[in-house]
Amino acid sequence: MTRIHYLFLAVLTSGLAANSGAADDTRLLVKLPEMMQQHMLSNMRDHLAAINEILAYLNRDELEKAAETAEYRLGMSSLESHGASHMAKFMPEGMRQAGTAMHKAASRFALKAQEGEALPAYRALADITSACVACHSGYRVK
Repeated sequence: MTRIHYLFLAVLTSGLAANSGAADDTRLLVKLPEMMQQHMLSNMRDHLAAINEILAYLNRDELEKAAETAEYRLGMSSLESHGASHMAKFMPEGMRQAGTAMHKAASRFALKAQEGEALPAYRALADITSACVACHSGYRVK
């Protein structure tokens, strides 16, 4: 595992540890109809799987495949397939902004990865995960 991978895992686990206690969970509760909640959680699981796939492609120096995954699973091109316009009306403004920031960051990552240099692509990937961490640190769904 590269240093970048360890850093990525450290950021993810630190966010999980900070929000592990339900009693002291200060994140804003976003109440959704059950079907919408399941849809949102399914989308987020796919986002996490896409990030994992991107990391695997980067590890194999397959930047073009990483770019394609980022754009079509996370980027602006993914909005329709995720039902983003339908989901947005259920989200508070800050949550919408964090989601939009993540999708835009994924599209920027795709462009950076297509340039063929791994280090700038890894740096751009951090903008995607930062948006995820910001949203998950501020909001929870029920």
